[in-house]
Amino acid sequence: MSKVYNVAVLVGSLRKDSLNRKVAHALAHLAPPHVKLNIVEIGDLALYNEDIDVTPAPAPYTAFRDQVRQADAVLFVTPEYNRSVPGALKNAIDVGSRPYGQSVFSGKPGAVISVSPGAIGGFGANHHLRQSLVFLNVPCMQQPEAYLGGAGAAFDESGALSEKTRPFLQAFIDAYVQWVELNTPA
Repeated sequence: MSKVYNVAVLVGSLRKDSLNRKVAHALAHLAPPHVKLNIVEIGDLALYNEDIDVTPAPAPYTAFRDQVRQADAVLFVTPEYNRSVPGALKNAIDVGSRPYGQSVFSGKPGAVISVSPGAIGGFGANHHLRQSLVFLNVPCMQQPEAYLGGAGAAFDESGALSEKTRPFLQAFIDAYVQWVELNTPA
């Protein structure tokens, strides 16, 4: 029997029906049964402020940190805002990486997929996020890089994943599962 891997999925868009959230759900559906992708909500996190991050930390900080800490790996699904990651996602990274020296991300295998209705698929956000992951000690999957441009066409009117997009997402999640298996202690 295979080990079960729990993956904390951070979705950079807060909108309930965002393309990024739809992609996160599609990836969870395409993952093999021994890999569980769970979205960790970031919308209730107050802007990181060391003045409020005292014992006890704010309840949303603690809940977020606990969920990510308990995961075996992390997956970032993000749009691009102004050639970077959305502020809510950057804030979640800041909350999870504090207090200094106690990052909940350290050592967890990760990957980034950027999703955009635009043609370049969130390239800027994808690479900007990868820079942060180096500092956070998240061994980030390098290949395949994943930029889903024209993402509005990735789902049909009923919300189902298009057959055109399915092979791309399947190849990505298959590679990520291998990455997690290779980089997670037994």
